[in-house]
Amino acid sequence: MSEQVVLVTRKGQVTIPASKRKKYGIREGMRVIVKDGTDGIVIKPIIPIEEMAGVDAHKINLEQMRKKLDDIRARDRY
Repeated sequence: MSEQVVLVTRKGQVTIPASKRKKYGIREGMRVIVKDGTDGIVIKPIIPIEEMAGVDAHKINLEQMRKKLDDIRARDRY
């Protein structure tokens, strides 16, 4: 495991080195999970739902998928 020293700003922000962002697929605007680990802070990227479509990728867009889910949830409530 490689280590890099980064600076913490007055607001508590850090810059994730470009090599780590590239390795873990972290892009501008993405959300990450920050949690306690056994050796310190762990930062994990949250994979956008669009990238989790699997074999059905590009068969349906995100808005259509959300509408279908809303319809199923509404039908299952009653």
